Amino acid sequence: MSRVTHSCTPFDGQKPGTSGLRKKTKVFMQEHYLECFVQSIFNAIGGAEGKTFVIGGDGRYFNAEAIQTILRMAAANGASRAIVGQNGLLSTPAASNLIRQRGTDGGLILSASHNPGGIDEDFGLKFNTSNGGPAPEKVTEAMFEETKTLSEYHTLDSTDIDLGAIGETSVGDMAVEIVDPVADYAKLMGELFDFDAIRALFASGFTIKFDAMHAVTGPYATAILEGTLGAPAGTVMNGVPKVDFGKGHPDPNPIWAKPLVDLVMSDDGPDFAAASDGDGDRNMILGKGLYVTPSDSLAVLAANAHLAPGYTRGLAGVARSMPTSQAADRVAEKLGIECFETPTGWKFFGNLLDAGRATLCGEESAGTGSDHVREKDGLWAVLLWLNILAERKVSVKEILMDHWQTYGRNYYSRHDYEAVDSAAANKLMADLEAKLGDLPGTELHGLKVTEADQFAYHDPVDGSVSRNQGIRILFEGGSRGVLRLSGTGTEGATLRVYLERYMPADGDLEIETQAALKDVAAAIGKLSELNARTDRAAPDVMT
Repeated sequence: MSRVTHSCTPFDGQKPGTSGLRKKTKVFMQEHYLECFVQSIFNAIGGAEGKTFVIGGDGRYFNAEAIQTILRMAAANGASRAIVGQNGLLSTPAASNLIRQRGTDGGLILSASHNPGGIDEDFGLKFNTSNGGPAPEKVTEAMFEETKTLSEYHTLDSTDIDLGAIGETSVGDMAVEIVDPVADYAKLMGELFDFDAIRALFASGFTIKFDAMHAVTGPYATAILEGTLGAPAGTVMNGVPKVDFGKGHPDPNPIWAKPLVDLVMSDDGPDFAAASDGDGDRNMILGKGLYVTPSDSLAVLAANAHLAPGYTRGLAGVARSMPTSQAADRVAEKLGIECFETPTGWKFFGNLLDAGRATLCGEESAGTGSDHVREKDGLWAVLLWLNILAERKVSVKEILMDHWQTYGRNYYSRHDYEAVDSAAANKLMADLEAKLGDLPGTELHGLKVTEADQFAYHDPVDGSVSRNQGIRILFEGGSRGVLRLSGTGTEGATLRVYLERYMPADGDLEIETQAALKDVAAAIGKLSELNARTDRAAPDVMT
């Protein structure tokens, strides 16, 4: 078992996005490609010598093979220990928890999150730092710089280890600990939530369905919901992880989880339903006959979190990504706590959480979490909803209506234009940005522009500035449109358009969402020349 140094030539385009490097699986499977990126990670963090890393992923195609490569490289680079989820599985929040609980130097998480899996689909790898959160921009920039000049990588000439055998083994001189991926996470959930109250809720006849989408949360949801909390067998749908997610798209939204939505919208549907994504960090919440937007979910959780044991102390603050609706802002204002607006990407919440400035965080892209880890956490959000329902003893619909009658309603939708020609998408954004200064005072479709800018974030903890985070166009009365190019796609450009209209508490709170947003959509479409520039008559996905 000898250390081997391979010469290599840098690959173009190994720039991490908001959640690491995502490419087509076959790109990662190219000779030296994965190795070059892993070596760049180690180089960017000052080497691996003597360090301990958590390693695991969502089980998608190439997950197990990539972990074997990473283990050999970590050992060759001098790491002292690796903690690996059994069979290579670790949900992203569970990995964050392990990093924090075990005091490791970080973790390598293999996932493309909600993107499809398979040899012809997507793969990803990101590095989380010692606080358990995604690497901040200064670290990902250092990784990218390393990828440009890398000339060699180090590995071991060794055979694969058995990832299924819990216990301790080794790769070279590096100890490898294979752990139950669920146990530590489940223990943490039991400390945060009133499991007795949730058990009583289920025992009362309250019905629930959870769609794991053949992704990593299947074992977690089965162990906690059916095992610990006593939900009936079969509560968890699609609970066995598959390398291609059962040929599905593991994105928990009404489009890709349509069978679950159809079930909950039927006359005999469950009282509550939820889904999570490929790596377990996103969630979708449904009540009988209705879908709860991620933005509304964050606001409801912020208003009711004190009902769960882990949050009885109240919230230090709330943080949301800039495209997320302003519903949580209204809760924070009433609670008298801080509310932060950050760029998209969970890494921007890390400083606020570490500094004790925020307790709950959320993104419109179905990510919600708290200071219990440094990642968004799909199953955590489901359990917090269940704890609130157990305490309030009313339906999801009643909770939503009470919330809107208290704070008003932020009608909200995201329109995705996927695989758009990159040059056309970039020109749309550049041309719109060039005329932002002239937009205030402009009236379109009955809406008057009050502000328009390219969002820049000034981190209140470390003073860093992140520019060019998306275009905001604000209208009188609290409505707005946001446009940004996403960093999570692997083909062409994904243009996301976020539409929001505020309705006061005494207004009409039950308009169909797209109808409520019709004028905002028309105004943003005209200002950006959206349909002509994207060559699309309508978005590919509306959520």
